[in-house]
Amino acid sequence: MKQILIFLALGGMLAIMISSFMQMPPMGNPDNPSYNEVAHHYLERSLDETQAPNVIANIITDYRAIDTLGEATVLFTSIAAVLTVLSGKDKKPDGGGVHHG
Repeated sequence: MKQILIFLALGGMLAIMISSFMQMPPMGNPDNPSYNEVAHHYLERSLDETQAPNVIANIITDYRAIDTLGEATVLFTSIAAVLTVLSGKDKKPDGGGVHHG
């Protein structure tokens, strides 16, 4: 019964994914959401607004700085968590109850 529910859930997610894909505009269509005024604004005005010639660096450090800081924070936290788990020591009590002293 559990496997049937899992397959039904996965099938439902697949149906949602396929229906979403079918509603997407075709590649290269000027009506795509990726072709909007933000990209044109970055390309046309980044030199005047940031005084730096590298448009990609301007987008990352000036326009999207908070987003980049958030991504760096998530990466740092995940690395710290993994290192903490991997460096943990298995603390087992001394066996047998024999005390030397």
